[in-house]
Amino acid sequence: MKIVVYAISKNEEQFVDRFCKKAKEADAIYVLDTGSTDKTVEKLKENNVHVIQKEIKPWRFDVARNESLNMIPEDVDLCVCLDLDEVIEEGWRKKVESIWKEGITRIRYNYIWSFDEYQNPAVNFYSDKIHTRKDYYWTHPVHEILTFKGTEEQYVTLEELTVKHYPDPTKSRSSYLELLELSVKEDPLDDRNMHYLGREYMFRQNYEKAIETLKKHLTLEKATWKDERCASMRFLGRCYQALGDDENAEKWFQKATEEAPYLREPFAEYANLKLKQKQYEEAEKLYKQALWIPKNTKNYINEPFCYDGTIEDNLSLCLYYSGQIEESFGYACKAFKAKPKDERIKNNIKIIFEQL
Repeated sequence: MKIVVYAISKNEEQFVDRFCKKAKEADAIYVLDTGSTDKTVEKLKENNVHVIQKEIKPWRFDVARNESLNMIPEDVDLCVCLDLDEVIEEGWRKKVESIWKEGITRIRYNYIWSFDEYQNPAVNFYSDKIHTRKDYYWTHPVHEILTFKGTEEQYVTLEELTVKHYPDPTKSRSSYLELLELSVKEDPLDDRNMHYLGREYMFRQNYEKAIETLKKHLTLEKATWKDERCASMRFLGRCYQALGDDENAEKWFQKATEEAPYLREPFAEYANLKLKQKQYEEAEKLYKQALWIPKNTKNYINEPFCYDGTIEDNLSLCLYYSGQIEESFGYACKAFKAKPKDERIKNNIKIIFEQL
């Protein structure tokens, strides 16, 4: 098999050596540089990477990805798309070759998008950017995806392979909103990017537009994935709550629990509202419902606060304020086990202990 790694880059010299070291199991590495002014290109060439420089104007991620894909020779069997701030674990090639069979066109693998302060996976889901050379091309200006153009697409999941993401926190993502608006304009029936656009408006505190867009997402014929629908409903709840409309916030959090009752997230967010309203008994029930759901389903919808001890921390507060001191102590200890550097939780344990 011929296996190559390909990427796009711009001003990422700090990542080059690590990237090349981890990707060296490939037969070759191809990088399209889109206008670096630092030593990115120089360092890539020092690592024997095939580099072409080309500015993409107007900027679109899909165009840049397709330009980088076009650099790869036609006789390559398998392409591994990585970013320079991503780390693929050593031994990845043998794992890929061991699972590959004729007819497979794409591989899913474990992807850790972010870590918490204790270096535990915070957002962890499956990605699928390992693919055959001739069967795919990239679409969408941002949050770009591989689109199949062959005759029969066939996935396989490689649980044993992990790619980790260590982004540069100083790099601006300010262009994402404009590109998402363009993406939705180009394809107004695409459910995924409509959801992303609504989420982006929410992040930027443009709650009225977020509400309009997220509701539109829920009406789309293609919007059938319950996890993402549930997320839109949760985000609607957040928006209404931010606007001081707790009645509508509660309505949408309730809808979210009904849409995807197998996820922790809707119960936890609904409980957060009840805790804020000091409705401790209702909040307690919702937090406990969330904790009865132990499995992280490994998709990008997952919220870190549902798995990092926050639920146990908030549940401890509910129990304390409703007079259930002993049970409150137990959950506070569980929260501190997950967050051993949190001085507030540590102090809560001391206060609760004195009440016992």
